[in-house]
Amino acid sequence: MAEKDAKSPNAFVETVKTVVYALLIAGVFRTLFFQPFWIPSGSMKETLLVGDFLFVNKVAYGYSYASCPSLYMPRFGIDVDAQDICGFLDGENTRIWGGEPERGDVVVFRHPVSGRDYIKRLIGKPGDTIQMRDGVLWLNGAEVPQEPDGTFVEEMAPQGPEGRRPRCMNGPVGDGGECRKARAIETLPGGRQYAVLDIASQGSDRTSIYTVPEGHYFFIGDNRDNSADSRLSQRVQGVGFVPYENLIGRADRIMFSSAGRSMLFVWTWRGDRFFKAVE
Repeated sequence: MAEKDAKSPNAFVETVKTVVYALLIAGVFRTLFFQPFWIPSGSMKETLLVGDFLFVNKVAYGYSYASCPSLYMPRFGIDVDAQDICGFLDGENTRIWGGEPERGDVVVFRHPVSGRDYIKRLIGKPGDTIQMRDGVLWLNGAEVPQEPDGTFVEEMAPQGPEGRRPRCMNGPVGDGGECRKARAIETLPGGRQYAVLDIASQGSDRTSIYTVPEGHYFFIGDNRDNSADSRLSQRVQGVGFVPYENLIGRADRIMFSSAGRSMLFVWTWRGDRFFKAVE
């Protein structure tokens, strides 16, 4: 009995060491290689749906202070920001082993003011001019072609942990009804194609001309009428121009997707989105 008691403290210490090592390895992996990201809103439909779970490729663009992980769990009073951990690297708008993002990439970035993680499509690079004219994107003075491609249909119901209901072109729609949005295929210079959605005519469909400053990027959501992005200034809860150092990584592939309020509800997982590439 005495021999067993003598070994117990050692066993406990070994268990604690194992847990600590596992957390350190996970922290290094998340900081340097891939960061998990859970899609909370519908701003990137249909490319990304509420409840999609993916890993963000951090190697693609190199590293900056924004590469350090943030942990925001207001329900538990947890708010650890990348600025708190790696703020000493902030301020030069540079990156270590920096890579150049490509137009059309779906990018996770740090909001320039709030510090929260956003995910949008990169449309404008430094020196580009951007304008929306009647819902159509113009890039460097040329219209970006859109080809109408039917209708995006989803059920009118609360979506994700926040329980938000989608906006509909055919609204108002009661719970359980079909919520529709006009769908088109947009083609960027170079041939990158993806689906964009349209709900109604609104202010963000008609903008002034934006000129992207050096060291910054311009982002727009694919769900064009339901996205707070670079078309809105930071003063009105938009994103504005995003500095190079605020890029976190590129979204390449969806691991799985949950249509329910939690990713733990496996019976709500969408069978057609496992390991789906992000176009």
